[in-house]
Amino acid sequence: MKQTLYLETSVVGAYLDNDEPFRRDLTIRWWEHELEEYQVYSSVLVQREIERMEEPHRSSYLNLIHPLEKLELTEEVAILADGYIDRGIFHRKFIADAIHVALASFHKIDYIVTWNFGHLANVRKQARVRLFNTSAGFFSPVIVTPEFLVHTTV
Repeated sequence: MKQTLYLETSVVGAYLDNDEPFRRDLTIRWWEHELEEYQVYSSVLVQREIERMEEPHRSSYLNLIHPLEKLELTEEVAILADGYIDRGIFHRKFIADAIHVALASFHKIDYIVTWNFGHLANVRKQARVRLFNTSAGFFSPVIVTPEFLVHTTV
């Protein structure tokens, strides 16, 4: 059985980001050569965030996520995200980040893959999410950047 991962919007955005060539190149290499090793999910939230972007990239980003199974926003996910905000794990203005984590937690996704270092790929934030999820009886996904999932040969 394949491990599961949730692609957060910043990873999709990095695929065509000419301002960050290292991030773009690593994301493309990982996406094209290793993504197939996982059961990959996105969400309607990622789709909505991309739909608000400008062309020329919006259509390309939507094409990237089109084949991925989308996790739906449910009442349980919203309640979990509100719990993160109520406990000060996420600020209310970053509700989308709380929802990304809640989606992956509720659906027991192994990895959240992100380039968002400020609000997601942050060890202190991850520790707080893990503590909250454990006490509330929810699964805690590992939050990583694509580079942590790149296979290396020894």
